[in-house]
Amino acid sequence: MPSAAPTVEQPTRQARLARAAVAAVFLTNGALYANVVPRFPQLKADLDLSNVALGAAIAAMPFGALLAGLFAAAAIQRFRSSRVAALGIVLLAVATFLVAFVPNVFALAAVMFLAGALDSVIDVAQNAHGLRVQRLYGRSIVNSFHGLWSVGAVLGGLMGSAAAGLDLPLGVHLGISAVLFSAVALVAYRFLLPGPDGASPSPASSPAAKRAWPATAVRMLAVLGVLAACGALVEDAGASWGAIYLRDELATGAAAAGLAFVALQVAMTAGRLAGDRVVDRFGQRTVVRAGGLLAAAGMGLALAVPSLWTTLAGFALAGLGVATLVPAAMHTADELPGLPAGVGLTVVSWLLRVGFLASPPLVGFVADQTSLRLGLLTVVAAGLVTAVCARVLVDRTEAAH
Repeated sequence: MPSAAPTVEQPTRQARLARAAVAAVFLTNGALYANVVPRFPQLKADLDLSNVALGAAIAAMPFGALLAGLFAAAAIQRFRSSRVAALGIVLLAVATFLVAFVPNVFALAAVMFLAGALDSVIDVAQNAHGLRVQRLYGRSIVNSFHGLWSVGAVLGGLMGSAAAGLDLPLGVHLGISAVLFSAVALVAYRFLLPGPDGASPSPASSPAAKRAWPATAVRMLAVLGVLAACGALVEDAGASWGAIYLRDELATGAAAAGLAFVALQVAMTAGRLAGDRVVDRFGQRTVVRAGGLLAAAGMGLALAVPSLWTTLAGFALAGLGVATLVPAAMHTADELPGLPAGVGLTVVSWLLRVGFLASPPLVGFVADQTSLRLGLLTVVAAGLVTAVCARVLVDRTEAAH
């Protein structure tokens, strides 16, 4: 039987306020860009763009994220994770607001590039600060932050859809969103933890650790990057291919086709909101390993017995299975001894984004050579790889005193 989590002191009032503040930052980060997504059809019409032009402009966002993401650690070390996360949200809000005033596709691409660059740095900073608060708690809380990011994305999508349905001018809609979520981030900033970032220096400060960390850290970051990329592949499978698989392979209607993505996202959000208690009970390694096997088994069943309901169940189990994977990989990267504050998180976050970029063409290539049904076997493979590589994860959170 798994051992019970160690007893820790109750968090201080400062720690509880900081947790609420980090949760608010995650939620606003999820909501800002999600407000823009439902307005893409209007942007396409207003700028008279083709599908290719709009797609190219949107693709500038992950491109900007990849280029800027590796500078996140330097920004955190220079300005602290609290400032980078909260004040970065304000800059991201300004970038999303500028979308309403772009005159052509090139300006739209430039704004999307800026938004992606800001988002990649904010992502590392908010996770770094969340893990700093988690150390004060001495138990897992980071999964709930990622769950609240998903809640924020749903909230932003609903706001954008409502604004589009009400025919609200784009500038008014995105202005309201920018002001509202900037205010939330600025209020949250007041309650984030003061002082410099970084875990207790003792493990990294010994001469032996300083001599040993480069090769060890590189190997660990490579494995953690593989784990993060597996999570990205599973999540992208629902977003990029779920509807196409249901429509083309199973001949479902248009309304039912979109349910694959919904099933995966709802299950993943629920898994993240409940994940901290499960991780505290069983440990990150066990939870991630079991989750990888669950994702592989669920998607394997869906592909072996193709029907609407087995497919929806398969995508739901896949989302639930990888719910705690990315937070666990980030937690472990942040705990690697000998690395400056934010470096491990920066590398894993960057590799996660590489996974999101590489996943669609990988599945598409396999699908073109065989079929999409076989292409989605990559989800099964990702689950199995996750189960094997989970052994490198930090198992439990220790309290910082």
